[in-house]
Amino acid sequence: MNARKWVGLCAIIALVAIVVPGTRYIFNDRKAPESEVRNFSAHQEKTLKVKTLNKDMDATALLCTTECSKEFRKLMNSDTKKGAMKAQSDKVAHLMNMHKHMVYISWINGNRSVDRGALPDKTAAQYVEEAKAKVKASQPYHSKPFMSETGSRYMVLGVPSGKNNGIGVVGVINQDIVMQVERHQKRNLRLVPYPAEGNYRVESVEPNTNRETTVRDGEDNGNASHYHVKDVVVHFQDKLTNQQLEQIKQKINAEKIQRVGDTYVFRSKNMDADRMVHYFQKSWKTEYVEPHYLYLTNETAASDNTADIITPNDALYSQYQWNLPSIETEKGWGLSKGNDKVIVAILDTGVQADHPDLKGKLLNGTNIVDTNAAPNDDVGHGTHVAGIIGATVNNGEGVAGISWYNKIMPVKVLDSSGAGSTYSVAQGIIWATDHGAKVINMSLGNYAQAEFLHDAIKYAYDHDVVMVAASGNDNTDRPGYPAAYPEVFAVAATDASKNKASFSNFGDYIDVAAPGDSIASTYPGSQYAALSGTSMASPHVAALAGLIRSINPDLNNEEVMDIMRKSAIDLGNKGKDNYFGYGLIDVDKALKVASNYTTALQNFPSQTERRLEAISRRYSAGS
Repeated sequence: MNARKWVGLCAIIALVAIVVPGTRYIFNDRKAPESEVRNFSAHQEKTLKVKTLNKDMDATALLCTTECSKEFRKLMNSDTKKGAMKAQSDKVAHLMNMHKHMVYISWINGNRSVDRGALPDKTAAQYVEEAKAKVKASQPYHSKPFMSETGSRYMVLGVPSGKNNGIGVVGVINQDIVMQVERHQKRNLRLVPYPAEGNYRVESVEPNTNRETTVRDGEDNGNASHYHVKDVVVHFQDKLTNQQLEQIKQKINAEKIQRVGDTYVFRSKNMDADRMVHYFQKSWKTEYVEPHYLYLTNETAASDNTADIITPNDALYSQYQWNLPSIETEKGWGLSKGNDKVIVAILDTGVQADHPDLKGKLLNGTNIVDTNAAPNDDVGHGTHVAGIIGATVNNGEGVAGISWYNKIMPVKVLDSSGAGSTYSVAQGIIWATDHGAKVINMSLGNYAQAEFLHDAIKYAYDHDVVMVAASGNDNTDRPGYPAAYPEVFAVAATDASKNKASFSNFGDYIDVAAPGDSIASTYPGSQYAALSGTSMASPHVAALAGLIRSINPDLNNEEVMDIMRKSAIDLGNKGKDNYFGYGLIDVDKALKVASNYTTALQNFPSQTERRLEAISRRYSAGS
């Protein structure tokens, strides 16, 4: 650092000391681990993660059963007039067309019935006969889950009208969604090696080094970063000529070249990343040369009267969505429900475009992974994140999102495996910024810093975007990126008891915490699932940022982040700590602060202190 920069930095420190007497010096201030948070052994951590996984699977099965029961009750019609059976048959066909997981439905009215679909096997047929007998006797029926010969999971559900009239509905429900959640969460919670070495030409290294390591099980993910073995990212000092670019192509035997500004991603047919890094550092003037890392999946002031609380009528809300009341969302809705001019971008696996609970909420977005395709979700993660932010509220269907009106912009940067490169994430950030996003959610991460990605983050920050990111699911204090970049708002996860979620990463870079344990939300196939992870906590915060920018559009990105920190409910040790940051977000309190917030001198000291903290972390990481 040159003398002029040191003088400027010292002047800022002096100003903070003058404006805020008693402000602690932050360069050597690192709190001891909080006594109330246990440090788990690897075995204990794995046991807790398996427990979380099983809870997510059970909750997803219950969500499926509850939603199907509600739909079956809509079908019940005691009308026996001429033509009623035909009308009921059309209703059954429409329901099955909207919900593909309903593979067989029988609407029963005494000795008459309307049957649609096919029974998958003899076991299903046996359970259906039992269910029909129960329904005719006005008793509910719920079979145990069973596997078909084709490997799919099913259950049989019988729902009587409740009027002792012999009317009811019996259905066979495909519950493959439970197995999809199991596969997804084993990777999301890092219970299995992910991504597996050998796939996508990936190698594992110790974070921010080129020392190779081997990922043998899920625990190893917490101490590894992943990169493409034949890719390298290069930021040149000077603009390349066509002749120079051709020279590089020949030298490294390039198979593919991608470009963002003066930064290139080179893929070689036969040269590995180490050799290419050495070549570019030796032969060209560069700002930086680094591996091409992968990033993986990780939302007038009202009074305190209960009359001001808005309780949605969404079918799954009261029973399953503990998360929204825990952060005072119902009170906050009295102040702001969002604004369709404030766009929240989701950098993820895409979003199911025709999910009925996201109808009218989605913009077109883009697909960075495949530019010729729409940003459709082929994993489930992005659709789940989208529902936390903006599932339609008060429509009697499914779940409620935090924002009623903010538009969601899907930006697909992760492929069908749930992984995406530095290039795709950086491109997604720039695209979302250039297309009007005021908030960007990134429920993804890695343990390696990438200057290429950081350049894109600084671009978005300089364009007044609030960026929110998940901290990670390895119960480690190793900084996860992009969450740990100073321009990004980092989120840890809590459970329903407002404790640190067992899997949640922690550290001095954490800004706030939000619910992340068994969160019910939308899922591909027009279904609903419960997932756990800091990936689920992050969209709670992104949605709050969207509400804040809706109630007070004049706020800049730093002021929005400042409000979310200041209004958080303190958890753990008093003040900011490594596990909860400034605390659990409070939607009602944040919106009250935002509606009365002015950019005044008294806000400057805390903002300056945080910038100094960020600078300190950056220099510490580089030392």
